Amino acid sequence: MIMTVDYKTISDAELADLLKASDHAAYKEIFERYYYLLLVHAYKKLRDKDLAKDMVQDLFTNLWIKREQILSTGNLAPFLYTSLKNQIINYIVHQGVQSKYILSISDYVSNGHNANTDHLIREKELQTYIDQEILALPQKMRKVFELSRKQHLSNKEIAVVLNTSESNVSHHIKSAIKILRIKLSAMIIVFF
Repeated sequence: MIMTVDYKTISDAELADLLKASDHAAYKEIFERYYYLLLVHAYKKLRDKDLAKDMVQDLFTNLWIKREQILSTGNLAPFLYTSLKNQIINYIVHQGVQSKYILSISDYVSNGHNANTDHLIREKELQTYIDQEILALPQKMRKVFELSRKQHLSNKEIAVVLNTSESNVSHHIKSAIKILRIKLSAMIIVFF
C-alpha cells in the first residue's frame, strides 16, 4: 500500500527538504503558502501591483532553479522574505542610479555643446538608455516584449513560444509599455 503525503500538514523544513529533492508537489505547496503573503509584502514596498507580481514570480522561479543550492537551514519563510527584500533593494538602488544618470545628462545638455555632435551623442545615449530599461524589465515581461518588438512576433506566436495564453502576453506587453513610457518620458524631455 502506497502512502500519500499531505503536503498541507508538513512543516516548512520538511517542504524545504522535499524541494531540494526536486519534489514538484512540495514546490507547489510552498508557492501556495507564501505567494500571496510575499505579493502583499512586495506591493507595500513598491506600490506597483505588476512589478510586485513580477518580483514574486521571479523569486519562485529562482527558488526552483536554485533549489539544490539554497535553503541550507530549512527556515523557509525568513529565506523567502530575505530574498524578496534583496530583490526590492536591488531594484530601488537601480532606480537611484538611473536618476543620477538622468541628472548628469541633463547637466550635460544644459551646458551646451556643438548641436550636431551633441544630437548624435544624445541619440546614442537615448538608445542605450532604452536598451537598459528593456533589460531592467522583469525577466518574463522582457522576453515577451522583445519577442513582440524586436522579433515582430504576434501575440499568438509569442503565446505558443512561451507556452502561455494570448491574454497573458498582451498583459505583459501593456505592462512593459507602461513601465517604459513612465521611465523614458523624463529622459525624452531632457534629450529633446
